[in-house]
Amino acid sequence: MPGPFDHPHASEVARRIAERGTVLRAQVGSGVHGTSISGQDDRDEIGICLEPPEFVTGLARVPSGLSTTATVEFEQYHRHTVWDQPGGLANRSGAGDLDVVIYSARKWCRLALAGNPSVLLLLFVPDEEVVHRDEIGVELVEGAHHFVSRLAADRFLGYLQAQKAAMTGEVGAHTNRPELVAEHGYDTKFAMHALRLGVQGVELLTTGRITLPVPEPDRAYLRSVRRGEVPLAEVVAAVADVEARLEALREHSDVPPEPDRAWVDGWLHRSYERFWAGLPLGDVSPPPPRPDDLSPIG
Repeated sequence: MPGPFDHPHASEVARRIAERGTVLRAQVGSGVHGTSISGQDDRDEIGICLEPPEFVTGLARVPSGLSTTATVEFEQYHRHTVWDQPGGLANRSGAGDLDVVIYSARKWCRLALAGNPSVLLLLFVPDEEVVHRDEIGVELVEGAHHFVSRLAADRFLGYLQAQKAAMTGEVGAHTNRPELVAEHGYDTKFAMHALRLGVQGVELLTTGRITLPVPEPDRAYLRSVRRGEVPLAEVVAAVADVEARLEALREHSDVPPEPDRAWVDGWLHRSYERFWAGLPLGDVSPPPPRPDDLSPIG
């Protein structure tokens, strides 16, 4: 098991909460999109967990780091294997590294209801990319449509525009991959993500779902962009096209204008009550042995 780190979301208590309460966890990075390049990618996973009652209805908190006695509300747990190496938290994830974020169910639902692209993706991951999914997680995935609304348009546009700015080096943008800019004249990974967000946002607002991996021919084009095979001018035009389509769908789309918050509230109530029924009050001890399909976090 990894030790605690001097980070507000990486304490030992937070790890125990996340591992014991995980109901859904899956890959969400380039591997699930189908845009990964062999030998160049880390593995990104997102999960959802249920906390013990004292962290929800009580005032229990988790340590905010090793160098302080301060505490924070539990909202998520982070596990990044690159932190195990010399340099610790300052290290940048690279090929072969594992990055996991486990959100509390309440925080995840707030983000998903607002249309956050990164967390919504978890609802559409194919079975072969799922690390763990119990009956509570199954119910959540089956209710994916309750989270989909036109609110996602603004979030997808915001993420797309941030990636576009970083791709072209606009004012205030920053790339942590200067080697790509030096070789291709733009950050090809940011460019690929900008286009992917546009393609997936358009699909979500048109059909209510996101197909994973990205269907062809879009997937092949995204990979070409990532490899730097597409001129910057063409990439900029392609991003502008999907951005305009998202703008149009923000006002006129077949998905509901608002998500079904009542259903989400019901799922949260049912899920926490079911989880708490089998969990002694105050028990955040190391979790018991888990099924073979759920490995510890890292």
